[in-house]
Formats: sequence, C-alpha cells, structure tokens
Amino acid sequence: MTGSGKEEVRFKGIPGSPGICIGKAYLVDQGDVNIVERYFVGPQGIQDEINRFKHAVQKAAEELRGIIENTPEDYRQHAQILETHLLLLKDKMLYEKTLSLIEKEHVNAEWALKRVVSNTQAAFKEMANPYLKERSSDIVHVGERIMRNLVGEKAVDLTHIDKRVILVARELSPAETSQIQLEWIKGFVTDYGGEASHTAIIARSLQIPAVLGLENVSTAVKNDDVLIVDGSSGVVIHQPRPETLQEYKQKKDRYEARAARLIRSSKASAATLDGHPVPVLGNIELPEEVVTLLDHGGEGIGLYRTEFQYLNRSDFPSEEELYENYKDVLDVMGDRPVIIRTLDINGEKALSTGRPEVEKNPALGLRAIRFCLQYPEVFKTQLRAILRVAAVANVKILFPMVSCLDELLAAKTILGQAKDSLEKEGRPFAPDIEIGLLIETPAAVVMADVLIREVDFFSIGTNDLIQYAFAIDRGNARVAHLYRPLHPAVIRMLKQTTDAATQQRKKVVICGEMAGNPLHVPLLLGLGIHELSMNPQFIPPVKQMISQIRLQDSRVFVETLSEETTADGVRSRIMEAYGDLLNHEAAMEGPPEDRIPSKCKRKAKRKTV
Repeated sequence: MTGSGKEEVRFKGIPGSPGICIGKAYLVDQGDVNIVERYFVGPQGIQDEINRFKHAVQKAAEELRGIIENTPEDYRQHAQILETHLLLLKDKMLYEKTLSLIEKEHVNAEWALKRVVSNTQAAFKEMANPYLKERSSDIVHVGERIMRNLVGEKAVDLTHIDKRVILVARELSPAETSQIQLEWIKGFVTDYGGEASHTAIIARSLQIPAVLGLENVSTAVKNDDVLIVDGSSGVVIHQPRPETLQEYKQKKDRYEARAARLIRSSKASAATLDGHPVPVLGNIELPEEVVTLLDHGGEGIGLYRTEFQYLNRSDFPSEEELYENYKDVLDVMGDRPVIIRTLDINGEKALSTGRPEVEKNPALGLRAIRFCLQYPEVFKTQLRAILRVAAVANVKILFPMVSCLDELLAAKTILGQAKDSLEKEGRPFAPDIEIGLLIETPAAVVMADVLIREVDFFSIGTNDLIQYAFAIDRGNARVAHLYRPLHPAVIRMLKQTTDAATQQRKKVVICGEMAGNPLHVPLLLGLGIHELSMNPQFIPPVKQMISQIRLQDSRVFVETLSEETTADGVRSRIMEAYGDLLNHEAAMEGPPEDRIPSKCKRKAKRKTV
C-alpha cells in the first residue's frame, strides 16, 4: 500500500482506543435524517401521526432485537448497551414526550421527535460528569433509529463488509459497533464522540485502534483513501507520504510486539525490584469492560462507576436490578477486590422525568454525595444492594466528592440504616464492609487527617482534584494547558493525603488518570500510594514500570523534588532519573538488578514537598 501522491493531511482528535492501523477508508453511509420540515397536522390527522410514530418505534425495537440475537457470542457482553436502547425506545423521555408534542402542537411526528431529542440532548450536555455528558449520544442514536423508520431510510448495516478497511463515520452507535467483524475492520475514526462514549468503550474492549472527535474527517475522506490511525496519540493521517507510511509501519510493528509482550507479562502480580508488591487494578464503567480488564492483567476493580444503570430511564433502578448487575460483574471477578463507587450524578429530574435539572455551574452543584444525601432513599437502595452483594464477594464501598466531615458522617449514618433494615429482614449482608473516601476536593485534602479516622482507606481521584485545585475545566481549550498533574501543588496535596493515611496505618489508592502514566509511577510510589487503578489498557505498561524500580529509591527521589517550584521542573527531574526506563524497546526484558536512577543514588535533602 502506498500514498496516492495527494497532499498528506493530519487530523488531531481524541484517543479512543490505543494501537496503530493502516488501511483504506470505508465511509459509513449515514445520511442526516434529522433534516426534516415542520408542518401542521389537522385534528383529523393527529391519530395517523401518532400511529406512524408508534410503528416506527416498534420497528426500531425489532431491529435492535435482531442485532442482539445475531451478535456473535464473543461480543455478547456488549448487548447490555443495546438492551438499554430498547428500554429507551419506550421511555417517557422520548416516547411520551414525542406523542404529547404531536397532540399539543399539532405537528408531524418527525418534527416532534427531532425537538424532543434536541432538548433532551442539550440538557444532558449540561452535566458536569464527562461520562454522563456522553450519554446524550444514546438519546441521539435511539432518536435517529426511530427517525430513519419515519422517513423510510434504511439503518446502517456493517455486516456485509468483506474486505479489510478502516471505518470512517460521523459517529458510530453501539448498534453499529456491535456489527463490527474483527476479520474485516482494522479500526475506525469518527467526527463525534469522546473517550467516555460507548463507541470508545467498545473499541477498547475489542482492542481496535480508534480516534474520535475529529469534527470533519467524514467529509474530508473518500472511500479507498489511505489512512493511518494512531489511537494512542489521537492522530489520523490522510493520504500519507511514502516515508510516513514506512515510519508508521515500523511503529505499528514495534507497538504490537511490545503490547503482546507486555500483556503476557502483565498476568503476573506487579512488584518492585526490592520486593514490594503493588496491586494494579482497573477502572470500569460498564460490565462488559471486565473481560478487557482481566485480559490486561487487572488484579481487581479499583473504581466501579455505577451511574450506567441510572441513565436514560424514567425511574430509579430497584434494589434487585442493582444487586443483579453488581453480581454479574463480581461473578466474573471471583475473589478479586472490587471497589464500588456510589452514585455520582447530578439533578433529580435527570432520573425522575427524563430531563436533567440544568444548573448554572453543574461542576459545583448538586452531584455525587450531595445528591445522595438530598435523596436518601435512592442512596439507601444502592447501599442495600452493595451490602448484599458484599456478603458473597470481596467488595468495598467508596463515597465520592466528600468535602467535609459532616457529609461523611451523614453518609455513614444512611449506611448504618441500610444495614439495620437488612438485618431486620434477615437478609444476608456484609456488616463489616470496608468504607473508602474519594479525595477529589482541596477541602478534603486539608481535612484528610480528620476524615481518615472515619474510613478504612482513601482513594484519590486526581482528575477532579486537579481541576478543582486550579479552578479550570480541562475540556476548555483556553485553559486546558493549566491542567498539570506534575505541578508541585498537586504533589503537595498527594503527600498531605498519604501522610494522613500513613499516620493512621491506612491504605491509599489512586484511581485518576495519573495512575495510568508509567512516568508517574516512581513519583506515586515514592509518595506512599499503595495501589494504582486505571483504564485497563494502561495496566501492562504500568506493571512493567513497577517491575523496573525500587520502592526505596523512589521514596528518596521524591524528597529531592522539594526544591522544584514548577511542573516543568518536576517533569524534567523525573525524566532525568527514570526517563531511560520509558525507552520501551530497551526496557522490554527488564533492567539489570543494579539499575538505579542516578538521582536516587545521592542522599536526598530532608525537605517536605
């Protein structure tokens, strides 16, 4: 395969799934079915519009059931997403509101559906949590499936592809990605979507390179154009020059060889050169990610986000629904530890009426533990389900976004009430379940010495902690450069947190993105972090880094950082001391036993970071 001679163009997007692939583009035909006209419907025609809409919904349900039934056994874990779309078809968020709009405003079904989807999508986009923001795409995908049936356009069918290609699309829905056959699909790129989208999650679980959020790639690329997709860096190269092709073919070979070796070696538990074990766990959002976590050597789940069951529905999940969902995950995990984070969602109306309550500043609004304390019955239902499943599995509870002792004590009180109610009913539960607190605000850091006395462990969510500490939204391009994990202020917050836990002889886990960067591993271990939890694909390289360093050396090294006052200075020191270990080809077989970073050989200055 060679470039066409046309000008090479590089697109920068969001890394969706790591890896490199090279191939010819295959454009997924996705006509914009949402370009519809509004027209008045007389009283005599209202019932016909209602019937048209109901028939379109029924047909959409039949299509989804067919996709679910024909999904290969290896991909069955993805069917839960499609089951959610089935429920959403009849949810009042879409179904009842569209019918109501047809009747009240005497408009055609297409226009009513378009307006309902648009309003609901906009409300979800106001949510602070990136994962919840991405769930707006579910509304759009289901709405488009209904719309296609209303306007008489066929749904996208990827099952007929019989050549090796790279998919190019505006966006791929879970139904479309479920049709992907690994025999033919090398990777995919899309205009829309983010790291937390179902498309990205499925791509990672299938281990297909993917780059999302490219904005205009589907209009710039034509069928059979040559593409290079680098899912690790988020780069797509259109019509690459011959020398670029050669460069990336070599990168691809090196990446795949290294990934295969790392995954093989990652099955073993991680330990430092001086014999200190470091459990490496995975973060998951959906049950289907468990298989990927185990395949990459995850030794447990360090962060199980539980919002998925609460979204895109008109009611709250029952205790039994939650229990069964948690049990499905835990059955696969066996006796491995699982830390379940309680509900982190904002706005009661997002759940009870299908339209989120729009707050002026949702990141600082009613979310996580604040929401749960305001709606204790919802909270108690989840806690009962967790307590019950903890009776048969290795489960811990994690309270998110706690910023003061009062919130923590209130949460523990409701947990106590959940235990009492289960005991009175004679239902099995874990009375001594471990409780953790997720450190995400500077206030929690300042009060860490007080908060640690009330819990069994700390987990540090660096993503939110850094954003709140620097008062930035890293999704805002104008200030994203201020998001600096290696800033001395961040290091001081981590040290203050770990020092508080150490004084009480309690454990600290880190579950933010800092944990998934091998460059950060010596720093985190030196600060006193006991366990690391990350997106599953980052587990093998992190384990590799752990195996190449000495814990004692990293402790000494951290003390030397006290003289640094900038993020660039800290990074330079880490690269000078440990950068050679990031040369993956040289480090693949592991370093010699006497390999000690030079910065760690000299005596550290005794200062506090």
